[in-house]
Amino acid sequence: MRTRITELLGIEHPIIQGGMHYVGFAELAAAVSNAGGLGIITGLTQRTPEDLATEIARCREMTDKPFGVNLTFLPTVTAPDYPGYVRAILEGGVPVVETAGRNPEAVLPVLKGAGVKVIHKCTSVRHALKAQSIGCDAVSVDGFECGGHPGEDDVPNMILLPRAADELEIPFVASGGQADGRSLVASLAMGADGINMGTRFIATQEAPVHQRVKDAIVAASELDTRLVMRPLRNTERVMVNAAVEQLLEKERELGANLAFEDIIEQVAGVYPRIMIEGDMDAGAWSCGMVAGLIHDIPTCKELIDRIMAEAEEIICGRLTGMLAAPVA
Repeated sequence: MRTRITELLGIEHPIIQGGMHYVGFAELAAAVSNAGGLGIITGLTQRTPEDLATEIARCREMTDKPFGVNLTFLPTVTAPDYPGYVRAILEGGVPVVETAGRNPEAVLPVLKGAGVKVIHKCTSVRHALKAQSIGCDAVSVDGFECGGHPGEDDVPNMILLPRAADELEIPFVASGGQADGRSLVASLAMGADGINMGTRFIATQEAPVHQRVKDAIVAASELDTRLVMRPLRNTERVMVNAAVEQLLEKERELGANLAFEDIIEQVAGVYPRIMIEGDMDAGAWSCGMVAGLIHDIPTCKELIDRIMAEAEEIICGRLTGMLAAPVA
């Protein structure tokens, strides 16, 4: 399948694996890229720029296909060594960077000067237009369904994607609710040039996370996520568990007086315990409503091949068959 995204990124299929904390390691990124999509290493999961350089080198040993690095700009007093991470990306010859969080304008000149394609994650049309105006090559439009941070507008993809298509000139991919060929075809129909999948790629054989995490996603329905940190205007969609229920109770009790420090035990530093050790009640971890559509744990190649086969059947079979025959 050829779209503006496949042409921009030099990939076979219009499917991107989004950056995910303590999930986006070289093993998963390489598997997705080898299957014809675009795999993404999560930059800030690596503690130092030197660690990221090592992870990029590991990925290069596993694939000769294009892959990217996610670089999330956090609102924090003590910022990570962003110049160092950018340097590791450039020295590693990474062709694509997925930026997220705050405005990436400060790093665009050096990235684009080196020929790197930049995709910025956005949760609204206004943010997507801003990304376009500062020179991003593409955007990932994240609807309210998505795992992680869906923004504060609560607009689902059925509305957000056509609105983005109406306004944007640069290519964009749909994120949130993406799991299969139906997702891909629907997103293309609404104007997107591909899809970005997070939660679906956690439940794959190559995802380097604990089996309990994968099993939890398969067992979950579309009703098993919760929105946390809404009072702080830092909304995150997470899988429900005991720690999340405790967090929500604190939010209800404290109301407008809630501070981040009140919930730090449930949200800070919990990812290694969950993703690596399989402690499923350690804290809040990002998961999309799309868990309700995930029923197995295939390899990345099996998943991507299945999505593309389903998409072709829907487009060439079901949808084409609905067109009325011309009147003689």
